[in-house]
Amino acid sequence: MSDFPSQLRAAREERGVTLRQIATGTKISMRVLEALERGEYSRLPGGIFSRAFVRAYAIEVGLDPEAAVRDFLVEFEQAHRDAKISEPPEVTEDDRLFLERQRRASIALRSAVIVIGLLIVAAAVYFGFLRNRS
Repeated sequence: MSDFPSQLRAAREERGVTLRQIATGTKISMRVLEALERGEYSRLPGGIFSRAFVRAYAIEVGLDPEAAVRDFLVEFEQAHRDAKISEPPEVTEDDRLFLERQRRASIALRSAVIVIGLLIVAAAVYFGFLRNRS
């Protein structure tokens, strides 16, 4: 393909990061990462999976994730028109597991923020109560 895959590769190489390190950090399969860098979009899973992978890759190599997703979508749509892809890409078990881990991490983060917030409120009420008793 053209520009987008070379931008990803250049950003990765500039940071001195290997595809294996990105795969380990993001839990994205090497097959998907290699397809992204080669612009082989027919090898990517469909729908939100590909956007999530591009976003995670961009974060790992220091690119703006939203700009990377926009660039990817433009190039993906062009490649789709050029190739006239009739079948949606296969969604693998690795892809499903990745999204499930992302979902669980998001829930855990939200829960932690809520618990910390409640502890802060409880501490403020407790110390306010002690101050009023004195």
